[in-house]
This record gives sequence, structure tokens and C-alpha cells, in this order.
Amino acid sequence: MARFFVVGDATVDQMYFVEALPESGGEVTARRSLMQPGGAGGTVAAALAWLGNDVRIATRVGQGPFAELALTNLVSAGVDLSLLQRDTERQTSSVTLLVTPDTQRTMISAIGASRYLDAAQLQPEHVAAADAVVMSAYSLVAGPQREYAVKTLEYARQADVTTFMDMGSGAIAALRDRLVDLIRDIDYLLMNEHELYRLTGENSISAAVAWLRDIGVDKVVVKVGEMGSIVITPELTELVDAFDVDDVLDSTGAGDYYTAAFAHGIMQGYDMLHAARIGNVAGGLNTTEIGAQGYVLDRAQVDAWAEEMEAVGS
Repeated sequence: MARFFVVGDATVDQMYFVEALPESGGEVTARRSLMQPGGAGGTVAAALAWLGNDVRIATRVGQGPFAELALTNLVSAGVDLSLLQRDTERQTSSVTLLVTPDTQRTMISAIGASRYLDAAQLQPEHVAAADAVVMSAYSLVAGPQREYAVKTLEYARQADVTTFMDMGSGAIAALRDRLVDLIRDIDYLLMNEHELYRLTGENSISAAVAWLRDIGVDKVVVKVGEMGSIVITPELTELVDAFDVDDVLDSTGAGDYYTAAFAHGIMQGYDMLHAARIGNVAGGLNTTEIGAQGYVLDRAQVDAWAEEMEAVGS
């Protein structure tokens, strides 16, 4: 199995399932509510560990029950928490989600401790010991966490460690042109279609791909929801069909599961097309349970379904 170094938030997701969003100044009653572990970093790390990898996460939490909830699945999955930082002044980061019946999510983020991940505690050998680094572009937005993320990418380049980065519309909006310099040397860039257009300023896949290639990015995956994902390399641009599920309950965390499973596939030696199939399976399975980390992945099951997809498509 591969050794992964993950940088990102481990949060508490406060989920409210509503029939409709309230109007400004209005009020709605949730038909269901719950709190679960979430955050891009925590979700990616847990998914990678469930797939059988050795995973270390760099994240920062506060004190008390929110911190323990945020770490629940990381602990049970066996993720290495030796680089976990605990903040005595700030609360654990959290996200409030309003989920409507069409599974669309409206989110309010409370930054909390994760933004203050202290880069002084990061050493080059922490990164060099890994085979791959996975992070969300949100880690690059601001605060000490940004410095930690930038140093991680620099150490990864120095040690020739493979890098995966998942975009985010909020990160693109916050960083704008500065993001280009940060992603030039990323080995694998992942994003959804909206993020692709927002990053490049283009309005078609072909034009956006050309823009990315002009800045030196040539291995890209674009997640296109129910259609699956598009794999883009210098040799091909190909749609990989989605993994069909019978009943979508909640899409929170589906993109993070995809990112984790795609990175897992690449580091197992598969080409990008098969890694995308693995990602599609994991992302699809995520939607069959409530919460970002509600579905516990089984590697043998994920591999079997990805192979079945390949056989059907061949």
C-alpha cells in the first residue's frame, strides 16, 4: 500500500435536512438533523485509510467533544495523528449544511482551529516519508495553514513526492491569479466543471484544457456529477461513466471520496482511466449514506466494481 500525507481540515458537519431554504429573515423546521465528522482533509484521509493505505494527516482541532467527534473516523480507520495540533484558544472548525430534498447543500463554514495549522511544526522529512501528498486548495487560502500547505508542496517537489490537489470554488475565488503559480507543478489536479470554468475563465472543456496546458498543467480530472468524470492528459480527453447507485441520499463528501480513491488508484499503478473508475465507484457509494464519511469503503468491493465497469466498457 502507498503512504499518503494529507493536509486539510478535520471538522464537525452540522447537517439540517429541510424541505426548502428559508427566505432572508425567515425560519424553517428541519425534518432531520445530525452532527458527523467531516472536512476535506479528514474525509480524504479516512477514505484512503479504509482503502488500505498508510495515511498521516496534518490538521488542527480545538478542545472538547467537537474535536473528538471530528477525529472519530480517523482514529477508527488507523490514520496516523502524530502531526495533529490541538488549539487551546479556538474551537474545532465546523460546517453547517442545509440539505434540500434534491441533495443540494447550502453551507456556512466556521473557520476555527484548522486555519491556524502551525507551519513551524512541519519538517521536510514528514513529507519525504510519503509516496504522495493530497490536499484541498482550501488549505492554500489564508492564515498559517496556507504557509503549511505551501511548505508541504515545496518539500514534496524537493523529494519527488507525487502531488494531488482538489480545487474548490471558494479557494479559486479567494486566490484568483495567485492560484496559478501554486498549481503549476501539481502532478494531478482535480475539480468539478464549474471550478474548471471559474479557474480558467473559459466556457468550454476544450478551451479550458488548452488554458491549463498553456500554464503547464496536463493531468486533470473534471468531476461531472451524474455523468462521471473526464480524464484529461496530453494524449486523451475521455469521459469515464459514473457508477450507478439506486438511491442518492446525500452527496456531502462524494467529491472527497472520489479524490481519495483516484489518488489510491494512481499510487497502486493504475492508469488515469482506471483510477477514475475507482474514484467514480467510491464517490457513488458515498452518496448512499448520510454524511461526508457515512460510507465505510471496502477496498475489495471498490476494486471489484471498478473492474466490472471496465469490463462492461471494453
